Amino acid sequence: MDEEFIIEEGERLAQAENLPEEVVFENNLRPQKLADFVGQEQIKQNLDISMQAAKKRGDSLEHVLLYGNPGLGKTTLAHIIGKEMNANVKITAGPALEKVGDLAAILSNLENGEILFIDEIHRLNKTIEEVLYPALEDYSLDIIIGSGPAARTIRMPLNRFTLIGATTKMSMISGPLRDRFGHAYHLNFYEEKDIEQILHRSAKILNVPIDEKSLKIVSARARRTPRIANRLLKRVRDFAEVKNDGKLDEKITNEALSMLSIDEYGLDEVDRRLLETLIEKFNGGPVGLNTLAAAISEEMDSIENIYEPYLLQTGFLERTPRGRKATPLAYKHLGFEEPKNNTLI
Repeated sequence: MDEEFIIEEGERLAQAENLPEEVVFENNLRPQKLADFVGQEQIKQNLDISMQAAKKRGDSLEHVLLYGNPGLGKTTLAHIIGKEMNANVKITAGPALEKVGDLAAILSNLENGEILFIDEIHRLNKTIEEVLYPALEDYSLDIIIGSGPAARTIRMPLNRFTLIGATTKMSMISGPLRDRFGHAYHLNFYEEKDIEQILHRSAKILNVPIDEKSLKIVSARARRTPRIANRLLKRVRDFAEVKNDGKLDEKITNEALSMLSIDEYGLDEVDRRLLETLIEKFNGGPVGLNTLAAAISEEMDSIENIYEPYLLQTGFLERTPRGRKATPLAYKHLGFEEPKNNTLI
């Protein structure tokens, strides 16, 4: 295998999480207008109406909560809302807000109509979350001065702003915080035709000549996730640059993805190892998550939040009351003979 295309240890091309080195690359491909955002039609329609209504009233948009798997466009939508509302977007993340003062400083410096985007909002600690309640409801900040019996609370007014929260774990957001969002939108995995449109747009921006067959091959292996689609496009482009003078055709596309160990369903080595372990060591399951994680030397959170969602969506894995179970499709795809008694529970 050529040195240029060996995947570094720990790197997973089919993971939907953002990689630090891709920030500039992703920013260049992000659509700037709602009309250019492909897919998630119901969300787009609802957002468009809400934004138009807010602009007609001369008001800020109600607070928005975006949730769904990584790589589906939550951050992109937050920036688009900012553009459509002609508002600056200030960005932070739940883990970055360690003290009440951190959040208070950000909120007190927001101008009228500005947007605060908090990624991984489910990772806010409870103390900071409680500071958000009056800020979201009454646009005010409660500041406690002193301590003990002499402590007193001063309420400081804030400019009207919009909070956009993004999370991959909706269940970890407390009810009181969820209730303070006027809009909550679930981003779903994309249809393959939408991924093709996204790739077509990205190829134009990157000046990558790609034919329809190659485009369909990449989109079929992109796990219905725009971030992965763009990442694979970049890798296929690099392969074509070295191996075929930049000409990207069906043969080169297949060769590149084969070298990257991405199969026709978008499964990579980790996905296949998980399914093979389930079939070979546990007779297809059911097996508990803890046992499965130990068997493949992965953390339970990684399996549950990174690997499982796509395997469940595509029908390779089944969750049962007794644990995880390989489906007939997994047996067929990996070339195993399904046991006679392997009925899903």
